[in-house]
Amino acid sequence: MSDTVPRDRAVFDSGRVGGFVLPTLTAPVRRIGRRTFDFDRQIAVMAIVNRTPDSFFDQGATFALDRAVEAAVQAAADGADWVDIGGVPFAPGPELPTADEAERVVPVVQALAAESDVVISVDTFRADVAEAAIAVGAAVINDTTGLADPRLADVVADSEATLVITHSLATPRQPHPRPQYGDVAGEVLGRLSERVDLAIARGIPDSRLIVDPGHDLNKNTVQTLELTRRFDELTALGLPVLAAVSNKDFIGESLQRDKPDRLAGSIAAATTCALLGARIVRMHAVRESIDAMRMVEAILGWRAPVEPRHNV
Repeated sequence: MSDTVPRDRAVFDSGRVGGFVLPTLTAPVRRIGRRTFDFDRQIAVMAIVNRTPDSFFDQGATFALDRAVEAAVQAAADGADWVDIGGVPFAPGPELPTADEAERVVPVVQALAAESDVVISVDTFRADVAEAAIAVGAAVINDTTGLADPRLADVVADSEATLVITHSLATPRQPHPRPQYGDVAGEVLGRLSERVDLAIARGIPDSRLIVDPGHDLNKNTVQTLELTRRFDELTALGLPVLAAVSNKDFIGESLQRDKPDRLAGSIAAATTCALLGARIVRMHAVRESIDAMRMVEAILGWRAPVEPRHNV
């Protein structure tokens, strides 16, 4: 059992409490931006702000600069541990010039950093955008392409920022129809391991790496459901694992629900991932997601009840 596991957990089987997965992390305590996380006892909630006219879920609701800043500041005020800001969707679409992407995200990062100590991440696969965002306060670069451009790793290595490496198969902004896997969890884990090795070789220590299996990214609903069931296998790398499940199509197709009606399914998926070892969940509904994750922490014995009065 890892030395980082508290003594009160030692009565359970290694890596589990009551059947819940407790991943053995190589560096569970992390300073990310201006906050410190202990991922042995904490599940962080990442809010989402997309400054795009064609975002997957909100369809441009926060595309205007003032709306994006307002949403980011409100997410922090609502208790989000971290806010993820994106300027280009993952989905296939027209190319956006690097300067235009930077113009979308950098002002939001700068404004949020001035208002809050919340962790700020930028969802980008471009090295130049990452560099500009880090310069004004971004503490995390969230790369949904899994280092399609290895220069991104160099930018992160030359900073104090953390890198999220996500599993996907497509060239950025290009379609990848009918993805095929013989063993979806095993192949995702193998690809993430290769990308982690690349990041380390480019100078990023594993204490500044997080992995994301990429729910729905170049995966169909059946594949994503299997990946979710086997989420505990993804903790084998010893790195915190992020689950980006909010309002995705695997939820809509499983429940026959349109995007506005996927909150309950999203909370169920995020909670399942958390109980199988996820340590960051990326969610649209901030307050509801915070309550869900704090409840998971309470059930696991990591967080005391706020008002333990019942039958006292």
